[in-house]
Amino acid sequence: MKRLTGLLIAVLATVSFLASPAVAAIDSATVERKGPDSVVITWAGRGSVDVLEATDHRFALASAKVLATHLTTGEMTVAKVGTVRRYFILRDAVDQSVLHVAERTLPLEQGSNFRDIGGYRTADGRHVRWGLIYRSGAQPLLTAADLAQIQSLGLTQLVDLRSNEERIIAPSKIKGVPTTSVGYGLMDMVKGSSSLKNGYDLYRNFPLFLAPELKVVFADLLHGDAPMAYNCSAGQDRTGFVTAMILTALGAPRETILSDYLLSMKERRPEFEMPELNPAEHPNDPVVRMFASYRSRPNWKTPDRLIDEQDRPFLLGAFAEIEGKWGSVDAYLKSEIGLSDNDLSRLKSTYLE
Repeated sequence: MKRLTGLLIAVLATVSFLASPAVAAIDSATVERKGPDSVVITWAGRGSVDVLEATDHRFALASAKVLATHLTTGEMTVAKVGTVRRYFILRDAVDQSVLHVAERTLPLEQGSNFRDIGGYRTADGRHVRWGLIYRSGAQPLLTAADLAQIQSLGLTQLVDLRSNEERIIAPSKIKGVPTTSVGYGLMDMVKGSSSLKNGYDLYRNFPLFLAPELKVVFADLLHGDAPMAYNCSAGQDRTGFVTAMILTALGAPRETILSDYLLSMKERRPEFEMPELNPAEHPNDPVVRMFASYRSRPNWKTPDRLIDEQDRPFLLGAFAEIEGKWGSVDAYLKSEIGLSDNDLSRLKSTYLE
């Protein structure tokens, strides 16, 4: 009987092994542009990988072009890609499982910090869908080629997080997309913080001050108004807070959220966020004076640091405020933004894969 029992266990274990899905070789991947005409795809994992190029953010496998098969290097350079954003499918050569990956930042000529928040892995092992949610800096100086590339995204909604003054002095060039904004004065946003440069302190204002804008963004997401984009001037502070709330709602780990936030120190191009302003033409306007003064700094084209003297990303100020007043982001989103458990579940089912 013992021999029979042992044999039965061995057979069941073998059947269970054969029935279990194979572990995918690809754990994560990125696409980085290297110069104007090539990108480098890198991935982590094991085993052989096929690389295919998709036509758009829907990543249709049937229409994808095979670029290489059975690669084990973890890296591939794709040349002659032009200046338009590219989408790729990495396929496990053994079990045929796939991972979607794309250039995170749009390669715009005169845009700043316009990027996709797709691709991030959540705590439950899923990924944020590419091509549905975009974050950006202001868009007053986009070229015709930039506008064509943005049009190809198929945006159905744009939420402008900027103040009344910013929207007047630097109107967006994106036309034909329904746009929503909540009126407020920029100087009102910094009240209560000791300095505009004290980022950690300033960010503590965001959970309450930006709650109206956050309600608009989440309402659009729940309504299915995607692909959508939202922006402020630099695409880092107000936009960074909104992105952090979205990624938290979708289940992204805190370290992933902070990593995305700090990308603004690399992806901003300040010279394209605001037209050149003459304070004399806008007397008694502190907002114009503030933005005009930025250009007087020696390194004004260099993105600002987003980390304070204590090595804290400014964004942690918003998280500290939320956790101190509401206990958690989840509680904040429910109490202050009005999301329900069902809303949070719908967001995950819609924007995760």
